[in-house]
Amino acid sequence: MRLPALLPILLLGTPLGTPLGTPAVLAAQPAAPVLQITLDRADWRYAVGDSARFRVTLQQGGRPLAGRRVFVALGPERMPAIWSDSVMLTDGQAVLVRSMATPGFLRVTATALVGGARVSGMATAGFSPERLRDHTPDPVDFDRFWSDAVAEARKTPLEPIMTRLPERSTAEVDVYHVSFQNHVPGSRLYGMLSVPTKPGRYPAMLVVPGAGVRPYFPGVSTAQLGVIHLTIGIHGIPVDRDSLLYNELRATALRGYSLFGLEDRDAYYYKRVFVGTVRAGDFLWSLPQFDGTHYVVQGGSQGGALAMVAAVLDRRVQAVAVTHPALSDHFGYLHGRAGGWPHALADSASVRALAEKKRTLAYYDGVNFARRLRVPAVFAWGYNDTTVPPTSSWVTYNAVTSPKQVIIVPELGHVRSPEQVRQMDAWLLQQLGRPAPTGTPRPR
Repeated sequence: MRLPALLPILLLGTPLGTPLGTPAVLAAQPAAPVLQITLDRADWRYAVGDSARFRVTLQQGGRPLAGRRVFVALGPERMPAIWSDSVMLTDGQAVLVRSMATPGFLRVTATALVGGARVSGMATAGFSPERLRDHTPDPVDFDRFWSDAVAEARKTPLEPIMTRLPERSTAEVDVYHVSFQNHVPGSRLYGMLSVPTKPGRYPAMLVVPGAGVRPYFPGVSTAQLGVIHLTIGIHGIPVDRDSLLYNELRATALRGYSLFGLEDRDAYYYKRVFVGTVRAGDFLWSLPQFDGTHYVVQGGSQGGALAMVAAVLDRRVQAVAVTHPALSDHFGYLHGRAGGWPHALADSASVRALAEKKRTLAYYDGVNFARRLRVPAVFAWGYNDTTVPPTSSWVTYNAVTSPKQVIIVPELGHVRSPEQVRQMDAWLLQQLGRPAPTGTPRPR
């Protein structure tokens, strides 16, 4: 497998071969040890050929732990390390200087044992990520495949069921556990619907879920701002049950669901799910409280891809918010770099299986939906994400040609920061013609 071109490494501080000296005798300290890796640029972003300085520090109680060895590994995300060794920390720190000759991401991880406790740190530098491009095939019948799938699903009546939940409702918001038919009779999607109680017509927001099997909760705070809020599950099971049910399904029938039926584009698990994003819109459009115009979608990880899917397959969507989009950029692994979750092409058992997977994934890759986005979009992610690699997020973002913006907090993993949440929510409310809470900054 071809790895991205990398320039020589320098290590500043104690040479790698320096023997271990007599360890310092430290008094017992109540604070936990902290191993941290920082970069010399706040945005962790460099141009190809620039040098990134990774500073590894080990502290306890605010004091550097000198004379300690730390195991350090360096390489592109989710790829084999190109260099690893134990490094002696001088004054509790060491500095690695590294560059890349091609666009991509370089990740440094470090681990150490302190008093029997294992501590670790990570930092990921991006080199000209705006130049990263996808390798995703775009099937000639992509649009026809999905328009036919949606048209076929819409032959099935919604037949919605709405059960009001008094214990979750308030004086301002009615909360319902809802379901409606999806692509064939008897196949239903379930969700939590929050609707303002004040008579009137309101804009709507659909929230599509990240991966997993779990219950879902109503968006009461959003509905209090005058927005109909619907969050859905994807598995065709009620979303208001005890967690024990979801734990059992996660470990048994739905374990590994993201790869179910991958050898056949019509049998793949996500076909029903992708079509279901449109059916959720159909359900919202059927509500008498909906204003019939203002409609946005948001989601993260698996939901990040589903938000783009909804915006492409459903022309009524007016704006989309996407956080670390999974199900996107699957084909990176076939070109010597990390690909997207669920990493379906990271390890193929046979050439035949690989060919079948590739044929199916081309119709479901979020990159092919990203390039078809025609509505404004806001994105967010972090560079320390080990689930959806930043390469995958950037590749997906770079494929978008509609108006777009991104909010990056580089030190984050597979989560959103409070600042990202505030900015993305404010942006969505703006698209819906609703004021954001006072003091909320707009996305940059």
